Amino acid sequence: MSAADEILDIVDEHDQVVGQVPRGEAYARGLRHRCVFIQARDADGRLFVHRRTPTKLVFPSLYDMWVGGVVGAGESYDDAALREAEEELGVSGLPEPAFLFKFLYDDGAGQSWWSAVYEVRCELPVSPQVEEVAWHDFLTEDEVERRLTEWKWVPDGLDAYARLRVHRAAG
Repeated sequence: MSAADEILDIVDEHDQVVGQVPRGEAYARGLRHRCVFIQARDADGRLFVHRRTPTKLVFPSLYDMWVGGVVGAGESYDDAALREAEEELGVSGLPEPAFLFKFLYDDGAGQSWWSAVYEVRCELPVSPQVEEVAWHDFLTEDEVERRLTEWKWVPDGLDAYARLRVHRAAG
């Protein structure tokens, strides 16, 4: 099955399921669905950063500081977070990602999704999916901050990163 054919739950402004459609249709029609963002850090606390492949349905070839993706129909946020982290990092046996907060991403131009934010420590050697990740590295927080203005990043990831900084500052 292609990514565009994956069935997603469509949700309302309160994150309640109101229907199900294939991912490609959800994107084409701008239907609100669910996603997970997982910040993966290595044993030294560096962040996993990658450039998406040019074949991605959303935000192709842009940089991202998150692993994650859509939550499948009937799947929980927690299950999706572990599945997506293991898939994108190319590992198995990760600890369960820790849930941090949830927010509604809306770019004002028809892209909107409920977003659950997690973090996980990955001390395993990574082998990211070549279909998903064109380049990757673990960068320090300072290196990521420096590159925020140098690289073109996925907009929802930048939004999640800004919200994470506020979340952490609030304690």
